[in-house]
Amino acid sequence: MDDQKEITFHENKLWQSEIKPVAGIDEAGRGPLAGPVVAAAVVFPKNISPFIKKDSKKLTPKKRMEFFFKIFGEATAIGIGFADSIEIDEINILNATKLATIRALESLHIKPQFLITDALFIPEYGDKQLNLIKGDEKSISCAAASIIAKVTRDFIMKELDIMFPEYNFKKHKGYPTKEHINLLKENGASPIHRRSFGRVKECKSRNRGRKNSFPLSAKERLLHYEKKFQKLLRRNRYSGF
Repeated sequence: MDDQKEITFHENKLWQSEIKPVAGIDEAGRGPLAGPVVAAAVVFPKNISPFIKKDSKKLTPKKRMEFFFKIFGEATAIGIGFADSIEIDEINILNATKLATIRALESLHIKPQFLITDALFIPEYGDKQLNLIKGDEKSISCAAASIIAKVTRDFIMKELDIMFPEYNFKKHKGYPTKEHINLLKENGASPIHRRSFGRVKECKSRNRGRKNSFPLSAKERLLHYEKKFQKLLRRNRYSGF
């Protein structure tokens, strides 16, 4: 089976059974020490022509951005959801990822009949889902959600770097690189660091960055992330989702 047929195999099988809409689900940001986890849900029209290859994670940032806006041009619906570091610390990263996913699904203007996820079980959908290991390589909807989530989170982390420049978030996006660990030890944990994560627990908390520039509550932070997402969309005309 060639890549194009493989990446639409599961969608085509569901569509042939008259199961639609089908939403692909993926997230970005489960591993970082700082920032939100971002989930995306993408619904494509039946028989979409495959335009994403199975190795979408190998795309350059420039190419990924091009696909980001192409997906908005091709999709029937796109949803985005966030869970903040405060929520991650309260309910753990797995549950926060599921929470972000539910928020992404709730933001869709149509309700999916079936989900294809990247190995993430969503209890609210019961048996109306297919959880694929490396789903972004096996489902075009999942691959598209992966791109939407990653581009969105990367953009948010670049924006957060303006508030907290001493951590260089624009480069490592909050992931536990050697540079990030060293800066974390030097500066202490910022308001957006995940205090339940081991590497962060070892450091003192310091309210660095511009004072009063970043929201304190999770609710306010979610609104902040949504505004950043809308700012990203304004780079292109596709903002109707």
